Amino acid sequence: MKAFSWARDRASAVVLGGALCFALLSTRPAHAQSGAPSSPSPAVDSADWNSRLEKLSVSLEETRAELAQSRTEVRELHAMVQQLIVASGGRAAALPAPVTVPPANAGAAPAPEPPSAAASVPAGSGPEAQANPAQLTQDDWELTNARIDEQAQDKVESRLKYRIKLSGIVLFNAFAVTGQVDNLDVPSAAVYSSTGQSGGSFGGSLRQSTIGLIGVGPEILGAKTAADVQMDFFGGVPEGYGGGNSGFARLRLARIRMDWKNSSIIAGLDVPFFSPNSPTSYMSLALPEFSASGNLWAWTPSIRFEHRFSNGPQQYKVEAGILMPGGYGTFYTSARYPSAVESSRQPVSSVRLSATRADDVHPVTVGVSGLYIPMHFANANAAGGGGLADWKFGIAPHAELSGAFFAGKGLDAFGGVPVAAYPLVTEPGYYPLAAYAIEGLTMIGGWTQLKLPVDIRNEFNVGAGTGGRYSAGLGAIAQSNPYLDGFAARNQTLFVNYIFKPRSDLVFSVEYRRLRTYAIGDDPASAGQLGFAAGFLF
Repeated sequence: MKAFSWARDRASAVVLGGALCFALLSTRPAHAQSGAPSSPSPAVDSADWNSRLEKLSVSLEETRAELAQSRTEVRELHAMVQQLIVASGGRAAALPAPVTVPPANAGAAPAPEPPSAAASVPAGSGPEAQANPAQLTQDDWELTNARIDEQAQDKVESRLKYRIKLSGIVLFNAFAVTGQVDNLDVPSAAVYSSTGQSGGSFGGSLRQSTIGLIGVGPEILGAKTAADVQMDFFGGVPEGYGGGNSGFARLRLARIRMDWKNSSIIAGLDVPFFSPNSPTSYMSLALPEFSASGNLWAWTPSIRFEHRFSNGPQQYKVEAGILMPGGYGTFYTSARYPSAVESSRQPVSSVRLSATRADDVHPVTVGVSGLYIPMHFANANAAGGGGLADWKFGIAPHAELSGAFFAGKGLDAFGGVPVAAYPLVTEPGYYPLAAYAIEGLTMIGGWTQLKLPVDIRNEFNVGAGTGGRYSAGLGAIAQSNPYLDGFAARNQTLFVNYIFKPRSDLVFSVEYRRLRTYAIGDDPASAGQLGFAAGFLF
């Protein structure tokens, strides 16, 4: 309250100073007009008065700025005292209304001094409590100061007037691998060991660190608009010393959306809307968990429309859209060639129906989807498609089960199944001889995860996934096609992790992952990864 009185007195003093400046400005010309001698010549008199007027104008502007700052301090101190009164459990005292100042002139309030020892006494412990119902504890005071500092921090600004928010995670991963894997940082499949290779490896990486921007735009045609973009550093590794420890920036997601009350339109590089769920892992952000073991995840350019129906606690959603999956990218070339879907000159089309029941203990979300996938290979047209199901529901107050399942043909454009140990798209005979036959094989896969949140800071997750092609048909194709040597028919992944969040901006995790990959006609290759993750979220 002393700080509040001080700010109010300071505001009064500044106002008085401004009034004196105005009085001086109005009386000096009156004396000049009364004929009082002020200078030997009119020219010198005019120059002198202009100089004095400029000084008074500068002084007046400074006074106005100080007055605005004082009013801002009074308003912020008023709000702070009100919060402290509410936090202490006492009734709000009758305080004078704060002076309203435009936000553009608002400044950060000075950090108030800690409360005295008398202020730390619990409410109702003495006669002073009746006179001052706001008895503050040291914890309340520190919490208030932290909130004031948070509000005073610099914000990200755009060149337009609309809000923009920076988010992301600085993520460090350390890992020990037994066996051989397709990617040391984020393994998705096991590969066979060659003669002379080590039985394992150990390393660390920060390439899964992610940066994102979220922008909120104007209202257009009655819809709220927003956009976001997200990038990481998993786009390949540069040559030279230390290249394996760094990475090229990669675009992950880039979306624009318009939201009405019951409908939305979303366009951009996005998660496939027919596969909305994703396992929880801080060891696998660059490639989602089960990316080659049953999870149709591949970020794809798409446009979709969704409409929502509500019936009490139940909500139903219809989604329909088109997707444009690209080909399998490699680091051997920077050129981009059309995939089988792009060569067909038709997009992938999909429809998803879902239902959600809101419940504090047992929330449920289930969905079913269908896809049609046109393709073109070497003057031959093909068509793929499939059906999918996804689910997420609470089975206990501290347990959640989620997952997905798919079956169809030509779905490997969205991940979920393993590929060869090397990129077959660089082989001249792959597309005209092997790809057409492979896309005609039935694919099946899925994954499930059990989430066990102990409390807001501790969480356990365990999950398993599998994905592959019809092995007998794949073996028959491989007998007449040498380009399929080493091609993986099926892949299985099992993981378990523990996640600890001591604060909202810190996360630590320990995870173990087991991989088993089956090639055509060979025994499975096995590998394991034990990893530690530490992240700072912003």
